[in-house]
Amino acid sequence: VKHLSKQFGRFTAVEDVSFDVYRGDVFGFLGPNGAGKSTTIRAMLSLITPTSGEINLFGKSLHSNRSHILAKIGCIVEKPDFYKYLSAEKNLEIFARISGSTVSKSKIHEMIEFVGLKGREKDKVGHFSHGMKQRLGIAAAVMENPDIVILDEPINALDESGAKQVRTILKEQKERGAVCIIACHDSEELNFLSDEIIEIAEGRIVPQASQSCH
Repeated sequence: VKHLSKQFGRFTAVEDVSFDVYRGDVFGFLGPNGAGKSTTIRAMLSLITPTSGEINLFGKSLHSNRSHILAKIGCIVEKPDFYKYLSAEKNLEIFARISGSTVSKSKIHEMIEFVGLKGREKDKVGHFSHGMKQRLGIAAAVMENPDIVILDEPINALDESGAKQVRTILKEQKERGAVCIIACHDSEELNFLSDEIIEIAEGRIVPQASQSCH
């Protein structure tokens, strides 16, 4: 990400943000709500168009290689959104189909069990708590083994058991060589999860906060 800026009218949400993330790293993006974390992530997923700057993933411009790049990314942005009238199992099937891949029912059940929702796979997501939806969102993000995993506030609304599962998932993604980018407002948790952290405040990177957590 090079010199990324995003303005909404007269409001500057992100200003001159630059950073590099390397394969196999868990990269932490620290800052309070409204700091610019989600705006940066949404730009990296081409959900919004930057006012200026460059975003390159896998050595290619996101602007000119959008479809190819997004096919290699798994993510949750802010609160996960699902078809509330469908089951957890059916939602994951649809997520896989939309991305153009086929995921076996056994793999879907494996992911549901891994995020602690075993026994609820046939239940309608509309009956799930926010924490349960968060778990299902993480399952959707990683079930196809993407090359980049982007999780925006992944432990939000999770209990300690859920937070431990997120740590385990991130460890697995790191071990298979994926890039993991985690946005979080909890510095203690982010230090525990990440190899490297940058802090963002009022849309700008705080230079002295960049740190290695190895």
